[in-house]
Amino acid sequence: MSDPSEALASAKAAADRLVKAKRLNACLTPTAPLRKSLLTQAQAAHPSGVLYGMPVAVKDNICTLEFTTTCGSKILEAYRSPYEATAVAKLKAAGALIAGKTNCDEFAMGSSTEHSTYGRTLHPFDKTRVPGGSSGGSAALVAVGAVPAALGSETGGSVRQPASLCGVVGIKPTYGRVSRYGLVAFGSSLDQIGVLGRSVHDAARVLSVISGRDPKDSTCEDRDPLRLPNVPESLQGFVIGIPKEYFPADLDPAVRRACDRAIRLCKELGAAVREVALPHTAYAVPTYYILAPAEASSNLARYDGARYGPRFDGSADVRALYRTTRGEGFGPEVRRRILLGTYVLSSGYYDAYYRKAQQMRALIAQDFRNAFDRGVDLLFTPTTPSPAFKAGEKLDDPVAMYLSDIFTVTANLAGLPAISLPIGRVKGLPLGGQFIGQAFLEDEMLEAAYALERVVPATEEA
Repeated sequence: MSDPSEALASAKAAADRLVKAKRLNACLTPTAPLRKSLLTQAQAAHPSGVLYGMPVAVKDNICTLEFTTTCGSKILEAYRSPYEATAVAKLKAAGALIAGKTNCDEFAMGSSTEHSTYGRTLHPFDKTRVPGGSSGGSAALVAVGAVPAALGSETGGSVRQPASLCGVVGIKPTYGRVSRYGLVAFGSSLDQIGVLGRSVHDAARVLSVISGRDPKDSTCEDRDPLRLPNVPESLQGFVIGIPKEYFPADLDPAVRRACDRAIRLCKELGAAVREVALPHTAYAVPTYYILAPAEASSNLARYDGARYGPRFDGSADVRALYRTTRGEGFGPEVRRRILLGTYVLSSGYYDAYYRKAQQMRALIAQDFRNAFDRGVDLLFTPTTPSPAFKAGEKLDDPVAMYLSDIFTVTANLAGLPAISLPIGRVKGLPLGGQFIGQAFLEDEMLEAAYALERVVPATEEA
């Protein structure tokens, strides 16, 4: 696409699709300003850009100039960022159209997009179920075809998990591959902007645009943007590891059948498949839910009614101001994680919890290195332990909710790239499988995903 009239047509069509998708409560941007912004952007977009005219929705914890950035929280209600995220700036430079902000769990803390101040997002195919989280709004919009791609963020699987539950592709890049500048911080050593797309190609194209060095982010690696690989004819020469810890006896039978079929197809494509061990996987969820809340308690301390956030109490007593502002501004899940994080960092508990969690994180990362050092190129696992669960089903049991991330948090703890793609359905609900790759070898991971996507019956019952 290079004709300005085509970009305008794309903008109008995207606005119409987003209006139709309002029933999902997935897009937080009101219709009138969204339509106006899309048309304005289409007139100013760069015709030579590789994403010219492509509408891309953005999770509401990623800063934009065009729209508010609320992080799904009352404490940032109506907040407009004075700057935009590097990833958003790169999208616009490539000619993409920023198609509004998507609903998310408050400050990206959740696995179901039920923890948003602005109401829960509905699953695109079953309104009684959740789309996953915390990037559930982005996943739902892509799943119904409102946009071909959307930005999300990952701290423990918040791109791949909703991608799996909604039947789309979700990519988490290597930590440091994409700039975090403009991504509102949750867990700084874990957070990463990721991409959701209708296909591997759509998601990979967007990832290639937003990747690369950024002097504004000291954690961003000094590397060129990702180059997209060619679509391979086969997987000849690939060695794919199957971690036995990701296939427990109580794994949902439909998930197991879909994964077994995907593994068989990888073999038919020429890949060598071998079982591997990642012995510290059992400790991944407790490790994550010590480290991530600890970092969150530090990052969210700035929202105090004095420096950031609205002031809910005019009292001159600073303690009362903090207490009221945070009590009224933060939802229950955010408060829970701040309390947990403060506890594990407190005097007398730091060594017992936080230090041990950091030591376990190193062991989990070493497990992956050991597997790759033994000749394995990629790992294949389920993305989630089950299809989408019912709304409200896990709200009263936070541990059960946290366990929905059991297969995704390890890649975040180890800083590795991973991709989820649809591999089947059960009773009409999508199932996802994931490849986990070696650091900064997204090209190999994408090759395998391209090949499997071409042959896997993604809409067939498992």
